[in-house]
Amino acid sequence: MSRLRAPAFRIPDWSEILDNPERLRRFMNFWPPFRFAGIRIVDIAPDWSSAKVRLKLNLMTRNYVGTQFGGSMFSMTDPFWMILFIHRLGPEYVVWDQRAEIEFRRPGKSHLQTQFVVDPVVVQELRDAADRGEKVLRWFENDIVDKSGEVVARVRRQLYVRRRQER
Repeated sequence: MSRLRAPAFRIPDWSEILDNPERLRRFMNFWPPFRFAGIRIVDIAPDWSSAKVRLKLNLMTRNYVGTQFGGSMFSMTDPFWMILFIHRLGPEYVVWDQRAEIEFRRPGKSHLQTQFVVDPVVVQELRDAADRGEKVLRWFENDIVDKSGEVVARVRRQLYVRRRQER
């Protein structure tokens, strides 16, 4: 009688992907909106305190005048503040992107990168305000820089945070 073997590769469920920074990084690097826009997640810290993202300049990411497409620069910053704060604050809190804006400073003529760093003091401030029952709106910003370190764009995102309601 032959025994059935479990497959060597098991597809993780969503909670295993979303709750593990390395798995989430790998998943997002294959996610079509990022993959086809030339966006690559380089790192998500094991404690969710930071993330680093790159945008390659190639034929698919160039705009009409040969520089980085502004939409891709904006997209490379899209979910990261929200994701990092969701994990840093914990499941007792609701976190959403509320608003966003970008200021283009110079043309992106090379590969670009940006970094998100969550300050533990800010995490505690958000927790304290949300614990008082407040709806918290807080702006976060980061620079998109070229390979020489010059700022190409500054992105601001406003997060909405509140404590989950007991049901």
